[in-house]
Amino acid sequence: MPTRIKRPSILLKLSVTAGLLAFQGYLGYHVLTGAFGIQSQKAMVEEIAVLNARKAALQIEADAYRHRIALFNPRKLDPDILTERARALLGLVHPDDIVIVIDTDA
Repeated sequence: MPTRIKRPSILLKLSVTAGLLAFQGYLGYHVLTGAFGIQSQKAMVEEIAVLNARKAALQIEADAYRHRIALFNPRKLDPDILTERARALLGLVHPDDIVIVIDTDA
């Protein structure tokens, strides 16, 4: 009894090859433009740089506020700030101060 071996069709081989190439193209496209692709990573790195600069600016501002708050510590109150705030709140001046009056009508 003779056996016949069926050869695979060339169309089947070509269609499998074309399907795999299309799948590789799909994956390659998403490597470049996907949510975690190369272009998205560049955008994320730029955003990280902007956020780090913003963080540094906010840290400087917070440190300035901490310093100003520390000046009002009742255990070690700065006399200059105390007299400055008292004069501002009470509207008083020291005899040696120079007062400049600005006319608001002009």
